[in-house]
Amino acid sequence: MSERALLSAMGALEAATGLALLIIPTVLVGLLLGTAPDTAAGMTVSRVAGAALLALGIACWFTREDRSRGLLAAMVIYNAAVVVVLFAGWIGSGLSGVAFWPAILVHAALAFWCIVYLSPSR
Repeated sequence: MSERALLSAMGALEAATGLALLIIPTVLVGLLLGTAPDTAAGMTVSRVAGAALLALGIACWFTREDRSRGLLAAMVIYNAAVVVVLFAGWIGSGLSGVAFWPAILVHAALAFWCIVYLSPSR
């Protein structure tokens, strides 16, 4: 996978996820965690996360032609943190919806590919 393809894929994926969290947070959180954000606070935090993901997606999309190591480094941290936070939610609270394990695998793979492109040999 090329660096451009990686940033394009992350851009599209994160922007789409962000839009879904802004528009239909109950559905997306239910698919991911197996439970709905059924309080006003949960809905608000879900939508704030959606806005942040939309911004990340747009940043990835518009910098896909650049050789920006800063964005790739940030995306390593983001993707690795998603894996850790989701896994902790599964271990600590049993959170797991139908999209849970696919999300963990996708974020782990994206973190790996970001690390590959950050390596000095590239």
